Amino acid sequence: MRLDHVSYAVGPEGLVATADKIAQQLGIDWVNGGIHPRFGTRNVFFPMKNRQYFEVVEVLEHPAAEKAPFGQAVRARSNMGGGWMGWVVSVDDMTPFEERLDRRAVPGGRTFPDGRTLEWEQIGIKGLIADPQVPYILRWLEGTEDLHPSQAEPADASIESITIGGNRPRVRDWLGLGDTDELVDDLNIKYVAPSGTPGIAEVSFSTPKGIVTI
Repeated sequence: MRLDHVSYAVGPEGLVATADKIAQQLGIDWVNGGIHPRFGTRNVFFPMKNRQYFEVVEVLEHPAAEKAPFGQAVRARSNMGGGWMGWVVSVDDMTPFEERLDRRAVPGGRTFPDGRTLEWEQIGIKGLIADPQVPYILRWLEGTEDLHPSQAEPADASIESITIGGNRPRVRDWLGLGDTDELVDDLNIKYVAPSGTPGIAEVSFSTPKGIVTI
């Protein structure tokens, strides 16, 4: 279990303008991630060290966005003006989460211009919508290691910490870690009392410009 990426929903200015603004803050360029046809969304991303990345995502006017919980989550956050939507933990085995949440993970994927396909399965978006402090869970399918977004370009930045307005026991229970000392690899979380709705308050990055907090 490890931190995989953080997701930021666009505001009214749209995907490219949002990504360009963040690129200026971080001092690094974004990569076009393309469309997620099953979810009715598209994204750009910033490759990060430690096989992580920072995703900026936009919902499309597409029927899939109305049905898929991920599209619903992006639209809801964008309708609030945009900002941090959630954080994502990757695992090798989805079974414990499917059993605890009593539902199956849903498939996701996108096809690159050269015909290669990046595929994954995810679960927990409905939990994120109900309680934005908790992450959703993702498993990359075997054979996709070289297509992970962190590998798209050489990474010049890293995720240093995530500050969450929320409750540490609640997050650990959601991850199935409530009665253990296990940690999520490559994750440094700081908890603060939520101001309004729980969720990510800020994320700090180590960048060519130094530590940058968004």
